Amino acid sequence: MADIELCPMQPEDWDEVAELIYLSTNDWYQTRGLGPIFPHGPESTRLFCQVYEALDPGCCILAVNTHTDQIAGSCFYHPRETHVSLGIMNVHPTSFGAGIAGRLLKFIIEFAETQKKPIRLVSSAFNLDSFSLYNRAGFIPRMAFQDMLLAVPESGLDITTLGGERVRSATMNDVQAMAGLELEINHISREKDFRYFVENESDMWHVSVSEDETGKLDGFLVSVQHPGSNMLGPGIARTDQQAAALILAELQQNRGRTPVFLVPVERAELVQTLYGWGARNCEIHFAQIRGDYQSPTGVVMPTFMPETG
Repeated sequence: MADIELCPMQPEDWDEVAELIYLSTNDWYQTRGLGPIFPHGPESTRLFCQVYEALDPGCCILAVNTHTDQIAGSCFYHPRETHVSLGIMNVHPTSFGAGIAGRLLKFIIEFAETQKKPIRLVSSAFNLDSFSLYNRAGFIPRMAFQDMLLAVPESGLDITTLGGERVRSATMNDVQAMAGLELEINHISREKDFRYFVENESDMWHVSVSEDETGKLDGFLVSVQHPGSNMLGPGIARTDQQAAALILAELQQNRGRTPVFLVPVERAELVQTLYGWGARNCEIHFAQIRGDYQSPTGVVMPTFMPETG
């Protein structure tokens, strides 16, 4: 560890960080007999640098070997109004077990403590090393999510659902209400994330919103279409029915693809609806929080870009 130095990521590091994310994540899954998470090469995982630097410039810390100048680890983090979100963390396969992840995590914890804010993350229940790293550092698993996926035909899904008639594409006029709804239901705030999604300057995001009978926003859901990520989320809804209508709307935006989406394990009505559509489980994730936490009062649908549990 004396040979490791922590420093902020620079633009010239993007390609090496993208390769690190690609190698580290795929190696973990493939050595356990699972398929690669990123099948399209390290050029696809450059997406993480692109999105995170657009949202939070300078908020990626690197662990660099001072002898070889190789990047041995990286971690993105996202300061928000109510919390700090811990983003994707990776350690190079040649440096597994060297304590690098712990050192990166210590940096993020110290940063959050200076901000006097809790830290939130979403981590795989399959990766017990990762779970233990966070748990030992004081993170508590507060929510569990089923990762589900569903292949959407090129012609779209022949499905209708209650409340679907009140779902529409988001506009910039919805951003403030989206942030307010998440604050009400999940007690966190990150308005600039939603502004970024709806602006969609990179042409890979879509956002649906749901309204009640009076025209008041009661849910929203984002999706991303990119070789490095094909997911629904983040999203919020007051009820299972509204969540299902939003999920269906975003699935229809992903025709010919197989998106992954996370739903709370305790929302039995929503889960059974998704099974009825043909969705199947592919993983389990925990939302882990270090610091203050309030239970959500509706349906929370997280994602990994940008992460907020």
